[in-house]
Amino acid sequence: MIINDLSRVFIYSDLWKPENKESKLKTVYSIVKNEIMPIFTSARHLDFTGKLFNVLNAWVDIPDSDKNDVVLTPRYVTDLMAKLAKVNMDSYVWDYAVGSAGFLISSMKLMIQDAKERITSPDLCNKKIVDIKCKQLLGIEKRADIYLLAVLNMILMGDGSSNIIHKDSLKEYTGTYEQGDLNGEKYPANVFLLNPPYSAEGKGFIFVEKALKRMSNGRAVVLIQENAGSGNGLPYTKNILKNNTLVASIHMSDIFYGKAGVQTAIYVFDIGIPHNKKQLVKFIDFSNDGYTRQNRKKSGQETNLKNTDNAIERYDEIVNLVLYGKTYLNYFTEEEYTEDSISLNGADWTFSQHKKINTTPTEEDFKNTVKDYLAWEVSQVLKGERL
Repeated sequence: MIINDLSRVFIYSDLWKPENKESKLKTVYSIVKNEIMPIFTSARHLDFTGKLFNVLNAWVDIPDSDKNDVVLTPRYVTDLMAKLAKVNMDSYVWDYAVGSAGFLISSMKLMIQDAKERITSPDLCNKKIVDIKCKQLLGIEKRADIYLLAVLNMILMGDGSSNIIHKDSLKEYTGTYEQGDLNGEKYPANVFLLNPPYSAEGKGFIFVEKALKRMSNGRAVVLIQENAGSGNGLPYTKNILKNNTLVASIHMSDIFYGKAGVQTAIYVFDIGIPHNKKQLVKFIDFSNDGYTRQNRKKSGQETNLKNTDNAIERYDEIVNLVLYGKTYLNYFTEEEYTEDSISLNGADWTFSQHKKINTTPTEEDFKNTVKDYLAWEVSQVLKGERL
């Protein structure tokens, strides 16, 4: 598929024809080789094709984009979600709408890092890294053009062996490996990461239910339209609670600013444990994630995404809050973090539905009220309406 698509560009076009003794292809190749490829040797965690897609998407309309609602998840969010899923060297990660493979790349980075820290033997460590790439990452993508992004991305990350499958994960995929020595065997997934198309049933929760039915344990972390958790994800959200526990609900900032006008949330689940009504769920308001966003098409990320309020530390704190609880509150306040139970009807998962409103007046409230009243009294006197 890659050869067929790229042949139209490199062979059946005039890019190879010399102009002033140099073809356009050579010019582009020189730029890639000298200016782009060195970046990969120093930062192989970059979602290069994902970034490329988002840049092109800002300029070119995608056919049926209103139906396909393709918006690729920012790398700092895929990194966050992989950490929330507690990804380690023994994880088996899959994604049912893989996009440009951002979740798999973030997971692979954490898995390899964990292996290097825990395995002292260089030979055993290298063998584990090969297993991680060949056996422990799997993604399914329905759209051919996006599927190519995922394959190219994994190759550029130094891995051409991950299981990237071109199928409809809802209708065609059966939950097995589809290449290599393990072809046909069940994929033993214990981590599920997803940013589904929100136009799908249940705002995309149909993908979650499908995947979780094939898993017996582990953790799922899903970035989805927030109102899917307040009733729009039914009946899937209700069904999911029958065999899985909602651990956390995170109200996200406007991470798709300029690309999609939806309010999103991250929902975290422990798989294989039916939700107990007594279980306390962590609800977090992450609307202030420390980044200031703009939407200037001709500007780079350093302009469109600025760390203006301890963004890196805030993202680390979210991980600690979800994994370890409120003792890690620092940048966030108790107004932005609460723990509460939910019903089993699958329609009360959002932060706003559990936000604690403090109605007890403080001394500062009293001072402000007196100040406002005195200001009003003075204004009445000055107008001659009060003696």
